[in-house]
Amino acid sequence: MHLACPHCQHTIRGPKSLIGHRTSCPSCDHSFIWTDCFRSGETFIVYDLETTGLSPDADDFIQIAAVRYHAGCLCPEETFFSFARPSRTISSFIQSYTGISNHDVRDAPRPAEVLTNFAAWAGHATLIAHNGKRFDSKFLDATCRKNGLPSREVECIDSIHISKMLFGRVRGTGHSLDHVKSRLALHDTSLRRHDARGDVDILGRAVLEMHRRLRLDNALNGVPRHTAQLPLT
Repeated sequence: MHLACPHCQHTIRGPKSLIGHRTSCPSCDHSFIWTDCFRSGETFIVYDLETTGLSPDADDFIQIAAVRYHAGCLCPEETFFSFARPSRTISSFIQSYTGISNHDVRDAPRPAEVLTNFAAWAGHATLIAHNGKRFDSKFLDATCRKNGLPSREVECIDSIHISKMLFGRVRGTGHSLDHVKSRLALHDTSLRRHDARGDVDILGRAVLEMHRRLRLDNALNGVPRHTAQLPLT
């Protein structure tokens, strides 16, 4: 594959395996992370979902929290939060794990309404979630599908990929949010873990620190992307 140096536009050729690794332009010596293509968007939404279970088809999300991340900076004044009322009762296990009770969601809007509001707030920003490719994005897709919502495709980043770029991919290297928090020496959140607000507080700070340590540009070029569906608004 080949791409143009983002600094001098010199065409550089290299194998696909270079994606996510730092390289230098042989023409101008500019250092950058190799990517499949260069993106210019600098606005991201760091978000987290809590759900009634692990199946996107059988379960619903019951809580969503998010913070905007722009040009390499967290925007703590720009947040989104909502409970969502699922189609079935929250189990005692999920209540103990997340701290979210059936009383909390009793008067909340349904997931389809919450996701529509979230989509309007997020705009066309790229979404970031931890383990998002395998979990959160699938719940976004399923919520649109189950409720027959007209939808649009949105780019997403799984922050596990950013952790792997920083800490390596050696077998046995853990990349859970707790592992990342520990490696980055982030202080504990004042909010409950496994409550979406607490997890977003940690994840936002983790993305900020990993961004800095990897010397990524503000568009996070070089980090793998996937897609998910959000409602049209």
